Amino acid sequence: MPEDNQYIEVDARRLLCPMPVIRLQDAINEVAIGDLVKITCTDPGVKNDIPAWCNINKHMLLSMQDQEYEIIITVRKENDD
Repeated sequence: MPEDNQYIEVDARRLLCPMPVIRLQDAINEVAIGDLVKITCTDPGVKNDIPAWCNINKHMLLSMQDQEYEIIITVRKENDD
């Protein structure tokens, strides 16, 4: 990860739709353009919801990983809109 950019983690385990997306949005609003947010979720709906949210809000989905019962998603903030 870039050293000059912030990298924060959000725990959205055991939260159901729409809360993981809301937590991601709150985190994105707190960081600067180029910063990364890594969100860990257990709701499988985030596999559709977060990519759709990124597309609508023009942020970059960098990775999505399934690890046992968790989905770990990394998003880069692309704008302040």
